[in-house]
Amino acid sequence: MATSGCFRLLSRAAPSSSWRLLAAPLRTSTGWSSAVRLGPCRPFHAAAGLSSEEKVTVHFINRDGDKLTAKGKVGDSLLDVVIDNNLDIDGFGACEGTLACSTCHLIFEDHIFEKLDAITDEEMDMLDLAYGLTERSRLGCQICLKKYMNNMTVRVPEAVADARQSIDMSNNS
Repeated sequence: MATSGCFRLLSRAAPSSSWRLLAAPLRTSTGWSSAVRLGPCRPFHAAAGLSSEEKVTVHFINRDGDKLTAKGKVGDSLLDVVIDNNLDIDGFGACEGTLACSTCHLIFEDHIFEKLDAITDEEMDMLDLAYGLTERSRLGCQICLKKYMNNMTVRVPEAVADARQSIDMSNNS
């Protein structure tokens, strides 16, 4: 079943399960390749295999300045927190965490950003297409909750760019 250019092999069985495998087109320096990459749609973390019930509170500052507070389990991605808590953040996570859109772009506080896991090349490519990019920007689908993040505040940029809608028109002459 094709969804936004990605083919689902395994999908979420229940709202509490955060991991799925996808086959997705590879992005190369010259565009999108017809080759297929198979792997987790989010980085694997040790907490992913655990059924932790420990909750972390996250405060989201929405585009209109409203503060939305939600809880997620250690190991959940910030995208999961938004979806599982039905937070009203327009267009957030449109590609469902497949690193294909940059709509889950978030801006982190300095003390949290410094502790985040290293960014992947794929995430960096998507961030390059995001509006309002800062030195503390990351994609919420790639950041999984850890205990030290309890009560952190993340800001949703004022504008959003969906990289799935960016089409190179230069080849269509």
